[in-house]
Order: sequence, then structure tokens, then C-alpha cells
Amino acid sequence: MNDRSIEYFWNLSEKDIFSQLNSDANGLNNEEAERRLSKYGFNTLKEKHSSKTLTLFLRQFTNPIILILIFAAIVSIFLHDPTDAAIILTIIFISGMLGFWQEKGASNAVQKLLEIVQIKSIVFRSGEKKEINIENIVSGDVISVSAGNIIPGDSYLIEANNLFLDEATLTGETFPMEKLPGIIDKEATLGNRSNVLFMGTHVVSGSGKAMIVKTGKQTEFGKVSVRLQLKPSETEFERGIKKFGYLLLEVTLILIFIIFAFNAYFQKSIIESFLFSMALAVGLTPQLLPAIISINLSHGARRMAAKKVIVKKLSAIENFGGMNVLCSDKTGTLTEELKK
Repeated sequence: MNDRSIEYFWNLSEKDIFSQLNSDANGLNNEEAERRLSKYGFNTLKEKHSSKTLTLFLRQFTNPIILILIFAAIVSIFLHDPTDAAIILTIIFISGMLGFWQEKGASNAVQKLLEIVQIKSIVFRSGEKKEINIENIVSGDVISVSAGNIIPGDSYLIEANNLFLDEATLTGETFPMEKLPGIIDKEATLGNRSNVLFMGTHVVSGSGKAMIVKTGKQTEFGKVSVRLQLKPSETEFERGIKKFGYLLLEVTLILIFIIFAFNAYFQKSIIESFLFSMALAVGLTPQLLPAIISINLSHGARRMAAKKVIVKKLSAIENFGGMNVLCSDKTGTLTEELKK
């Protein structure tokens, strides 16, 4: 059995679904469910990456100003000035740690909020109803759903009694969709698959019984989640800082080139001219700027936290402060920043 190989399952008969998933209307037994959970993993949309914390930390040192400061520290070491190098590196580290701890703390706060709400679902295991966490549900499980229940995975409908689901999270349609058992054309669009209960949707009214076919990132909701995890676009604040960093870098390089050429023209030592230019580059670099930015944004994040607002990304604070109108569509799934 491999639930990942079942495509167009809405076009299969109930008998074919049972056959391909090696299950039946009574559901799986506990041993088989544990085996599948161990083989295919938990029914969750996110994976635990051990490198996530390290990635978050390293991300604090990627803007051009920080890179200029790191270059300045290297030049200071080359010029046998370890004191300046130590000061610059200390400022860089403090600035990075401020941003890291704020964003890490916000991420942990969100995770704790999610852990408070443990969503459960009723499944048939060995013919008996059991209430389990949705993370432990596997393909082949048979679930019982009723009004208010959240669907834990993409499922094939077996029985329905006036069953209506809210599928706005996937289709944007606010009207409840009626679900009926049967075979649907395999070319049917997502909104027309009336025999499928999609993960992330919830029951508005009625009751039913369905078999889980796909879980986690294999579901339609999971595919959307994966696309949303792509790197978000830069904020205006990040773009502004980056542009300023590049401008600073260009001005510094031009001055270094002019001064080096000027000294060389007057037949001064090439090495002395180069070292003087490098020393000038260190002097022109605003060592405290990253720390000042991080401190101010962290202060803004603390003020927002006092008003029950969790800031996951410090650079978003400036955009939020410059927002004039916040609009959402009828389902509340889309937001856009409008500026005068």
C-alpha cells in the first residue's frame, strides 16, 4: 500500500479504494495504524528541521551593511588593529543576537499557542470508535465526522447524511458544499469533487463517514502550505536598508579608489596607500547602525507584544507602522497593504 500512488481517487469505487489502501469500513487495527505511522510519518504540514535555529541566526548577518562591517573587521585584523576588529565584531554579534532572540521568541510563542489547541478526530480502529490527535491519523483510517469537525486529511466519502462542508480555505467559496458518495469524473475540478473531504475544511452540518487517502503535505491543503513556505518577498524596510548598504559600499569603494590613485600619482608607497585606503574604509563604515536598527525594532516589538501582537519578523514592524488601509477578501484569506 502506498497512498502517495493513488491519484484521481475520487474517480474510484469504494471497493477499489478499500483494495488499494488495504483497509475496509471498519478501519485499521491498532498495529497496522502504528506501522503506517512509523513508515509514512505524522499527519502534519511542517517538518522539524534541526537547522532551523541556525538558519534563523545566520539570516541576521546577510544584509549589505553587516557584510561591510565584517569586511571592515577583516581589514582591521590585516592592519594589525585587533581592538577595532574586536569592537566591530562585538557590535555585529550583539545586533545579530537582538534580532535572533526576538524572532526566535516570536516563533516559539506561536508554537506554544498552537500546542494549546490539540485537534482530535474520531476514527474507527478495529471497528471501534476512538478519539485521537489528527497527527496520528494515517491513510486507510476511517473517520466519523459531524458538525464542527475539522477534516484531518483528504478523504474518500463512504456515507453521508445531509453533509455540508465549508471549503473556503481551498476554493474561496463561502457557501457550504454538499458532499455525496459516488464516483466523480477524474477531470473534475477541486470544487466539483463532491465525494472528497479535503484536509483543512470543516463540517457545517450533517454527518458522514470517510476513509483517509492522503495525509500531511500530500493533501491539497498541504500543497498550498508548501507553496506558502517559499521565501517571502522583501519588505520595503528591508529593500531600503539593502539599497542604503549598496550605496554605502559604492561610495566607500569610489573614495578608496580615488585616494589610492591620488597617493599613487604622487609616488607614495603602494602598500602604504593601500593600507591607508583600507583604514579609511573602516572609518567610513557606520559600525553602530545595525545595532541601532535592531534595538529600535526590538523596542517596537515589545510594545506590540504588550498589546497582544506577536511580531515574527522584525523588519515587518516598519511596514505595519506605515500601513494606511488593511483589506481582506470575503473569506479573510488575502491581505494587501495600500499606501497613499
